[in-house]
Amino acid sequence: MELRHLRYFDAIAETLNFTRAAERLHVTQSTLSHQIKQLEDELGTPLFDRSGKQVRMTEAGEILRSHMTPALEQIDLGLQALRTPAAAVTGSVRLGTTPSFNTRMVPQCVATFLNHYPSVQVNVEELAAARILQRLRSGHLDMAVSYAPGDSSELWFEPLYNEELRLVVGVNHPLARRRRVRMVELHNVRMVLLSAQFLTRKLLDDCFVAARARPVVIAQLNSVAPMIELIRQTDLAGIITETAVSQSADLRVIPLEDPTPIRTPGLLWQKGATRSPVLKHFAEIIRRAAGTAA
Repeated sequence: MELRHLRYFDAIAETLNFTRAAERLHVTQSTLSHQIKQLEDELGTPLFDRSGKQVRMTEAGEILRSHMTPALEQIDLGLQALRTPAAAVTGSVRLGTTPSFNTRMVPQCVATFLNHYPSVQVNVEELAAARILQRLRSGHLDMAVSYAPGDSSELWFEPLYNEELRLVVGVNHPLARRRRVRMVELHNVRMVLLSAQFLTRKLLDDCFVAARARPVVIAQLNSVAPMIELIRQTDLAGIITETAVSQSADLRVIPLEDPTPIRTPGLLWQKGATRSPVLKHFAEIIRRAAGTAA
């Protein structure tokens, strides 16, 4: 197996089209097909299903790509670093993210990225998950940190870690001294939650229904930071992803159970879109931050 085999495989995996992949790689389609056949023969399994009108990845192909992509990105980053001083790199990165990740993790990743590439412009849009999918599909975003789309035919989703949503209350709240809280105990509790357009809110509503609990939703906000501040200043409780809440003397963060609300955030980008070494570096920074958060 040679590096060119993996690059050919990656190009087809991104485009799901042998003709477009061959054009991108500046090789003939027959050469590309022959190289992929060599790779499949060496691995002993087909990587693409060519039986229908559209090329599709097999399960083996999906597995290979999930492990191979970070390695290729590291190679590209190393080559980029040798060719161009980081301070001389320009351009822009357009990232979409939900409020939970834009409170702590994304700003930390942007800061780390700008330490490497001070001349690259970073544009971060805080949006509901459904709006992020629209912006990715239309090409207005390069990448996103969000949740898996229901229809993934146009987008790649790379899971990062599993996260729990936790109860957040002020130190004087009646539940502040609890080590764990069952969802049913939130019945009639005064709360602030994300507004209905967010997938996280739908997850929580489903958990309330499962627990037969009806909290009293006093406030609905579309951003996590003001939710946290409102919890500080009132008797309201909130439910927020654990990575969005920093340690604070005036707040208590309490695990929930029966059921425990859990989400799986990940990286999203459009299938077939060309990703620059700079964008790949940004993705690697997010992966490392997610590894720390997991």
